[in-house]
Amino acid sequence: MDYVTLKKTELKVSTLGIGTNKVGGHNYFKDLSETDGKAFVRAAIDLGINFIDTADVYGHGRSEELNGEVLRESHTKREDLIVATKGGVQWGQPGKDGPNNRPEYLRSALEKSLKRLGTDYVDLYYLHFPDNETPLAESLGELSRMKEEGKIRAIGVSNLNIDQLKEADQIVEIAALQSSYSMIDRDVEKEILPYCVESGISFVPYFPLAAGLLSGKYDTQSSTVGKGDRFTPDNLKRVEDLRAFAEARQTTLPNLALAWLLAQDGVDAVIPGGRNPAHIQSIVSAVDVKLTSGDIQALKELLN
Repeated sequence: MDYVTLKKTELKVSTLGIGTNKVGGHNYFKDLSETDGKAFVRAAIDLGINFIDTADVYGHGRSEELNGEVLRESHTKREDLIVATKGGVQWGQPGKDGPNNRPEYLRSALEKSLKRLGTDYVDLYYLHFPDNETPLAESLGELSRMKEEGKIRAIGVSNLNIDQLKEADQIVEIAALQSSYSMIDRDVEKEILPYCVESGISFVPYFPLAAGLLSGKYDTQSSTVGKGDRFTPDNLKRVEDLRAFAEARQTTLPNLALAWLLAQDGVDAVIPGGRNPAHIQSIVSAVDVKLTSGDIQALKELLN
């Protein structure tokens, strides 16, 4: 396993982490097995992965609870694991569900996350979504105070546009940004990723496999009804071309997709999700896929 220190921090993370929205995220996915979900997290830790990403809104707290159970049951010491979670989205209040960045809400959300995770601190805490009402100075100022109190080791932001990111970067030391990024979704390459590189902010893509499109399960003959707007005929054709490219280099499509992201300037770690141990076992070798400059250029031409 490869490791990197997130910029502006002392957090040494595995370049291949895991996203755990399918671990207890019953509000997003059907037919989730909590037993399999916990086994997915345990398998990742056993493989040397130390970067675990969750959020309080996943399963309305259930993902954090399940991750917390694994942390307590693991033979790996808590200080050897980098746990990231997110806050700033409320639920259970009809008519008021959605982003809430008010300082008092963020403090309450973090305290509840710590309790569910069974830990005294979170290594990386993200503002999950902007509510576009609360000034970022107030929201991030509260996160900064909680960092000073030792409840957060590093502050991250997620789903900000470029103007919001620049504003946030002037308020507190932003260690990491999460946004959607994959071979299929490349909008961040226009402004956000270059700004992260210039400003020394670690970029951590979510949906690195394009919400399943790059998982290797789909081709031009696949039924994609209800799968989302990524599953267009053009993208399915591109997937077949990428699969052929991967096979020619004796790897798989998902491993190629993850290796490509890790080869992008500014991307320090990727956090693919999974439902069971087989999902992480099948992609852990992505860190061993080293793309040459020729590969990168060929993929650039294929993707454009």
